[in-house]
Amino acid sequence: MMVKQHMLFTLYSICGIVLKDILAVSVAATKNKVRGAQGQVPLVQNMTVTEGGTANLTCRVEHNDNTSLQWSNPAQQTLFFGDKKALRDNRIELVRATSQELTISISEVSLSDEGLYTCSLFTMPVKTAKAFLTVLGVPKKPEINGLTKPVLEGDHITLTCVTSGSKPAADVRWFKNEMEVKGAKEVNASGKTFTVKSSLRLHVNRDDDGVAYTCRVDHVALTATHEETTQVLEVHYAPYVEIRQSTNVPQEGQYLKLQCVPKGNPSPDPVLWTKDGGELPDMDRMIVDGRDLTFTSLNKTDNGTYRCGATNHLGTSHAEFKLVIYDPNELKRATDHALIGGIVAVVVFATLCLIIVLGRYLARHKGTYLTNEAKGADDAPDADTAIINADGNHAHAEEKKEYFI
Repeated sequence: MMVKQHMLFTLYSICGIVLKDILAVSVAATKNKVRGAQGQVPLVQNMTVTEGGTANLTCRVEHNDNTSLQWSNPAQQTLFFGDKKALRDNRIELVRATSQELTISISEVSLSDEGLYTCSLFTMPVKTAKAFLTVLGVPKKPEINGLTKPVLEGDHITLTCVTSGSKPAADVRWFKNEMEVKGAKEVNASGKTFTVKSSLRLHVNRDDDGVAYTCRVDHVALTATHEETTQVLEVHYAPYVEIRQSTNVPQEGQYLKLQCVPKGNPSPDPVLWTKDGGELPDMDRMIVDGRDLTFTSLNKTDNGTYRCGATNHLGTSHAEFKLVIYDPNELKRATDHALIGGIVAVVVFATLCLIIVLGRYLARHKGTYLTNEAKGADDAPDADTAIINADGNHAHAEEKKEYFI
């Protein structure tokens, strides 16, 4: 009986030791697992993508014991659990799935995809990291309104440039040809995007005819280029005329062309040539070819006032040219006289300069002599005594002689 009791006591002791060891091992394993889980942290980065582009979302864990990773969208819908796709969206694809990384891609990104995406690491407890996906709205090609063709000189018009769909709001700029001009900007929100309008008020004149006004849109989503629209102004205005001559000194027997240059829109064709208020007298020597009046051989009878007139539906304009024919011989004599007169003028001028310089020289030396001669005259009763009393007497008298030329 005593033997049986001893054996039972021994057996109970052994079982107690074994259970204690098992419990110690289990507690240690649990502590190690918790310590390992505490070292696992998911890492993500915020992303910015242009509307219509592709966004890659990456979640990494430096140390992982094969714990699963998961991506979910802003609505907390699971996109991928490990390498298993959870949401039926053909735009979302798996790029890479390992124990330390889960990367997915979202193609054809829209503004509705913007928001906070969550990467979850299923440890105890679950650890998460959040990445914000920013979607840039691309501005549409701008439109220019308010331009009617043609515009009349003196009109006031307002050009308005409008672009929509930008996020954030686009920058709208005006250019007159290549020079930037300032417009009045207005921004209106429409849902997640913005509509931007810029107005440019113009007082039109003839110098604006053919000028290109460009509306340019700059935006962070337009990395390679910018969107722009150009309109060219067509301005109608009354004509004005000028006459150009082929030679400045028309002479007898010479050829002469008078060119009538009208500027107007619409173009004022044809032009009308007259002389002294009447028709051209000699059509054999005076040839009208379009806008040009040509004299094949000038003579004194061609002297007079010639007028060119041009008209369009907005008005009429004239320009006059007074023609004076010169005799070649008289011109030669006049040229010779002018040359001789020029030479005489140069000689007279040089002589005057020489006289002035010589006079200044003589005046300076004469003043010096008188000044020295006057020395000693203060106390002298007469001129002879003054000379005798001059500084240095005879020796200095020789110095006085040095001032004479």
